[in-house]
Amino acid sequence: MLHTKEKTSSIVIKLVIAIVIAIYVLFPFFLVVINSCKATSDITSNPVGFGGVSIGQLIQNLGDVINNTHFLFWQAFGYSVLITVLSLVLLALFGGMAAWVICRNNKTKWSQFIYFTFIASMIIPFQVVMLPLISTFRDVGKFVGIPMLQSVPGIVFAYLGFGGAMTVFILNGFIKGIPYELEEAASIDGCPPEGIFFRVILPLLKPVITTVTILNGMWIWNDYLLPSMMLGQNGAVKTIPVAVQAFVGSYVKQWNLILTAALLAIVPMVIIFLIAQKQIMEGMIEGAVKG
Repeated sequence: MLHTKEKTSSIVIKLVIAIVIAIYVLFPFFLVVINSCKATSDITSNPVGFGGVSIGQLIQNLGDVINNTHFLFWQAFGYSVLITVLSLVLLALFGGMAAWVICRNNKTKWSQFIYFTFIASMIIPFQVVMLPLISTFRDVGKFVGIPMLQSVPGIVFAYLGFGGAMTVFILNGFIKGIPYELEEAASIDGCPPEGIFFRVILPLLKPVITTVTILNGMWIWNDYLLPSMMLGQNGAVKTIPVAVQAFVGSYVKQWNLILTAALLAIVPMVIIFLIAQKQIMEGMIEGAVKG
């Protein structure tokens, strides 16, 4: 009986702690949502309460933001989608190839060195490399004749570098659990190495690639620092976070428009995460068990 009471108390305490943490994490998002449904006067007078909240005001705010010539929502949305999709496709493709080669050649010194280089790059703060990164990309752009700054190819290439480490790390752990006999059987049947990867390994990586893609997608979509440095505040190419920041500078006192713009930037990834959270958990569990 005493043991049952202690167990119940422990569950209640954990539940209370979880609720407190959830409230702490979700409270900023709650403020953005309710204040997007208000006029500026209602926000300044009562930013936390529900006074002035209305669907009609939200629709009006959305229309004012989307049609605003300073924000250029659809242009920024299009660039964000393009950059995110290209980056995720290349990360999944090249990350999977790299992880497979490293895993199957893990006994060689070069393979181990490359793998640990990937791991080491994960702990280097971006602030340490951001200034050398910009100068390097500027010089590389001049050398190859393709502008690497203020361009989609440049920032996609940067995301391929910064996201490659985590992608290789997670996929490598999953590939370790794939029986090598499958590859041997394909090789005996005359399948070349590239055929083994695309026909045997890549289909098996689908669960963990889904997880990695969603995690990288949320990071790339919401990233502000790298696009602001590589694309600039006044360039023609802007992602949603950069466009929101520029919009804030234009409308410092109109908090209803500012918060509505922030809501538009947040909502797509929230929806995708809610839809795909089951796949995220399944991919991470399978990767952990097999790795």
